[in-house]
Amino acid sequence: MSRKERGKRTETRQKRGKHEPRGKQNPQGKRQKSEKAGTGHITGTVDLTRMGYGFVISDEMDEDVFVTARNLRTALHGDKVKVWLYARRKGSRPEGEVVEIIERWKTTFVGTVELMPNFAFLIPDNKNMPFDLFIPSSKLNGAKQGQKAVARVTDWDPKSKNPVAEIISVLGDPGLHETEMHAILAEFELPYHFTDEVEVDAEQIPDEITENDIKSRRDFREVPTFTIDPADARDFDDAISLRRLDNGNWEAGVHIADVTHYVRTGTLTEEEARQRATSVYLVDRVVPMLPERLSNHICSLNPREDKLTFSAVFELNEKAEVISQWFGRTIINSDRQFSYSEAQMIIDSGEGDMSEQLPVLHGLAQKLRTKRFSHGAFSFEKIEIQFELDESGKPLGIRFRDMGTANQLIEEFMLLANRRVAEFVGKEHKGKTFVYRVHDKPDPEKISNFSKFIKRFGYKLADDGKASLPKAMNKLMSDIAGRREQNLIETLALRSMAKAVYSTKNIGHYGLAFRQYTHFTSPIRRYPDMMAHRLLSAYLTDGSPGKAEKYEKLCERSSKMERLAADAERASVKYKQVEYMSDKTGREFEGIISGVTEWGIYVEIIENQCEGMIHIRELADDYYEYDEDNYCIKGRSTGRVYTLGDKVTVEVVKADLQKKQLDYRLV
Repeated sequence: MSRKERGKRTETRQKRGKHEPRGKQNPQGKRQKSEKAGTGHITGTVDLTRMGYGFVISDEMDEDVFVTARNLRTALHGDKVKVWLYARRKGSRPEGEVVEIIERWKTTFVGTVELMPNFAFLIPDNKNMPFDLFIPSSKLNGAKQGQKAVARVTDWDPKSKNPVAEIISVLGDPGLHETEMHAILAEFELPYHFTDEVEVDAEQIPDEITENDIKSRRDFREVPTFTIDPADARDFDDAISLRRLDNGNWEAGVHIADVTHYVRTGTLTEEEARQRATSVYLVDRVVPMLPERLSNHICSLNPREDKLTFSAVFELNEKAEVISQWFGRTIINSDRQFSYSEAQMIIDSGEGDMSEQLPVLHGLAQKLRTKRFSHGAFSFEKIEIQFELDESGKPLGIRFRDMGTANQLIEEFMLLANRRVAEFVGKEHKGKTFVYRVHDKPDPEKISNFSKFIKRFGYKLADDGKASLPKAMNKLMSDIAGRREQNLIETLALRSMAKAVYSTKNIGHYGLAFRQYTHFTSPIRRYPDMMAHRLLSAYLTDGSPGKAEKYEKLCERSSKMERLAADAERASVKYKQVEYMSDKTGREFEGIISGVTEWGIYVEIIENQCEGMIHIRELADDYYEYDEDNYCIKGRSTGRVYTLGDKVTVEVVKADLQKKQLDYRLV
C-alpha cells in the first residue's frame, strides 16, 4: 500500500472514529474479554494512526478491526498481532484488543535527539510512530542535541507511555547530504556498509581464472561482445555477443556474470547477499548487495578482461524466431563498454564500434518486442527522474531519463534469456524446484475504478469489452504519450496492477504475458538471480536442487527486501525534490492535481514532477467537501470543483526537509 493510500485511509478513520468503541465494561472501565462476550481471536497487521489508536488488517476479516490506543498493548505500526474480537452490535464496526504481539515489524527508529538534564528522547521521523523514545543518559552513545540518530527499543512496560531505547548509531547533523541518505537507509533498516568480517571474507575469494576453468567452459572470447548500461553504472553483469552462422542465421549470446562461481554457499559473503537480497539505488549512490571487490571488479564484465559467465545462447533467424538454444558456463572478453546514448548513436547512424552488430541486434529486438506485445504484454515505461548534484550532494537540476531503442535492445534480450531459462526448467524438469518471477492478474475492482477515472480525460480501456486488457491498456499508454496527464495516468495504471514477486509456485507473469519467467540476468545486484543460477546449474549437471520450502522462504525475503529498497529509493527522490524546491518559495509553477483527499489536494509540478500539497484549510473562498466517488473536492457555496488531472497554477509556500513535504497554494 502506498503512502498516499495509507494516509487517506488513516485520515478517513480519524474523522469517523474519535470516540472510544462502545461495549460492555467492568467496574474498572476495562472491557471484559469473556467467551460469552467475544467472538474469538484473529491475527493481523497493525495500521497505526498518528492519534495513537489503530486498525488491525487481517485476511480472516472483510473489515479492519478498530483498536483503541490503550488496547494496542504497545503494538506498533506493521506489527503482526493476535487480537481478541469484542461482541459486535448490529451496524457497528468490528472492535477488539491486542492480546499478543506475534512479531515486531521493526525495533529500530530514526529520529532527532532531544536532550534533557538527566535523560533524552528520540523524536522519530516516521509518521506512523506516535511515541517518542525514552533514552537513558547512559545509552546516548555520544549523541548530541539535535543530531540524527538510530535508536533500538529495548523495553516497553505497557504501563509506560514511552518505550525505552538506546542509541545504536549517530548519523550526524540533520540537513547534511550524507546524514539524510544514511537516515533513509536506516529508516527502512537497510545496511549502508559491510562489516569488516564480510570484507575480509570477500578479499579471500581468489580472482584467478585457471586453465581448468577455461577448459570446462565454452569460449566466446573471440566473438564480438559488448555491454550497454547507464552512463553512471559501476557494475556490469550482462553482455551480449553476436555472430553470423554458416547457415545464415544469427547466434546471439546473453552472457551473465558467473557470481555463484565466486560466492559459494556457506560463506559470510553468501550469507550477507542472502540477507540483503538486493542492491539499493538512491539518488546519488548504489548500496551494493555484494562487496565492491566482487560487484565492481571480479564479477563485473569490464571491457578487455577475461570474465567467467553463465550464458544463454540462441540461434535466431531473420524473423527473430529461436531455432535452437544452449545454456551453460562460458568465458568472454568484452570488446566495448557502451552507455545507452553511445549505443543509440550507432544504432541511428550505422557508424562506429560494433556498427555491424548493433543494428542487427536492434532489428531482432524490435521483432521480439512486437511479438511480445501481440501476445498480450503490457507496455509501461514509467518516467525516471535523475538529479544533477553538486559535490556536496545539493540538487542543481532535475531531468528525465531518455528511454530509446538501445534500452529496448537490452530489455528484449534480457527478457528472452529470463523467459527461456524458466521455460527450459519448467519443461525439461517439470515439477522440480525453481525460482520464478510471478505476476498475478489485477483485481477487477481496481481496473473498474481506473477505467471510470480515465473517462474524465476522454479515454477508455476497451470498446464494448471486446479488446483484451493488455491491448486496451497499451493503446491508452500510446494515446497519453506526451500529454500533461501522462505521468498521473501511468502512475494510477501501475497501482491498479498486482505486484510482481518471487516464488517457487509458478502462476506465470501476467504483465509480460509469459507462462514461465525468472530473473537470471542480474546476479550482481539480485539474490533471486543467484538462486536461479544455482538451480539451473544443478539441472544441467544432474545435481540436487534442494527443497522447495527452503527456496520459498528465500523468495519471500527477496520480495520483502525488494519492496523496502524501492521504498527507500522513492524516499531519497522525495527528499531531493523537497531540497531542490527549498530555494523556490514564492515562485509559481504549472501543475497537475495528482491526488485528492479529505484534507487537501496534491499537485505535481509539470516541469520537474515535484509533488506538494495544498491544505483544504488554505482554500478560503469556500467550504470544500471531499467527494470520494468522483475524485474531487467541491465548494459548498460556489460549486467550484477541483478534481484529479486538473491543470492548476501553484505557488511554493514551504519546503519541509524534516518531513520530506512540500506545501503549495493555489494562485
